[in-house]
Amino acid sequence: MGVDGSDLRRLSRDLRAAGEQAGPLVSVVVRKTALDTERDAKALAPVDTGNLRSSIGTDVTDTGSSVAAEIGPTAHYGLFVEVGTSKMAAQPYMGPSLDRNGPLMEAAFDQIIDRMLP
Repeated sequence: MGVDGSDLRRLSRDLRAAGEQAGPLVSVVVRKTALDTERDAKALAPVDTGNLRSSIGTDVTDTGSSVAAEIGPTAHYGLFVEVGTSKMAAQPYMGPSLDRNGPLMEAAFDQIIDRMLP
């Protein structure tokens, strides 16, 4: 059994429509995951003065055709706390928060895909 041109055109149209419908859902998932990751990172960040914790933020860029999120501290020493130095043990807070929230985002994307496919 072969596939004719009309089947390919219909598939192409259906995929475009699914993408248009999925876009807003993907945006919501990325935003929620980013904010949840920020929340968890703040909860896990070690506190001395509170500067590191209060510097953790989220920047979401949504162009309509793509969405991205950047989560992290603006404190200049944030990376040193995360990975440690020769004089200080690592105190991870970003990695564990990403480990906690990444699988939830993947599961949400799987649900979107399942919902969009016939």
